[in-house]
Amino acid sequence: MPGEPRQRIDKWLFFARVTKSRTLAARLVQAGHVRVNRQKVADAAHPLKAGDTLTITLPRAVLVYRVVDLGERRGPAAEAHTLYDDLTRTDGPRADPPQPGDEPAGGD
Repeated sequence: MPGEPRQRIDKWLFFARVTKSRTLAARLVQAGHVRVNRQKVADAAHPLKAGDTLTITLPRAVLVYRVVDLGERRGPAAEAHTLYDDLTRTDGPRADPPQPGDEPAGGD
């Protein structure tokens, strides 16, 4: 739809408080750590619209957000949370990654 509002993905990530700056958001996208509707994007200017699903790979987490609204500014966290539905799976047991010096399970 030509009249459908869109916003640059780096801008949205900044407004939604996923990153601390637009520069960091652009780097995250360009490094291939962001997918829109399961498609990897590498352009920080990629247009985003309400209803898109983002998968964001961070060093210690994978976030899955559905875009609810486009932001107009980087506001407080409560305002940022209105821009998306958090679909990140948090159910089920999580195994902590092995730490250096840990003994392998079932070892002698």
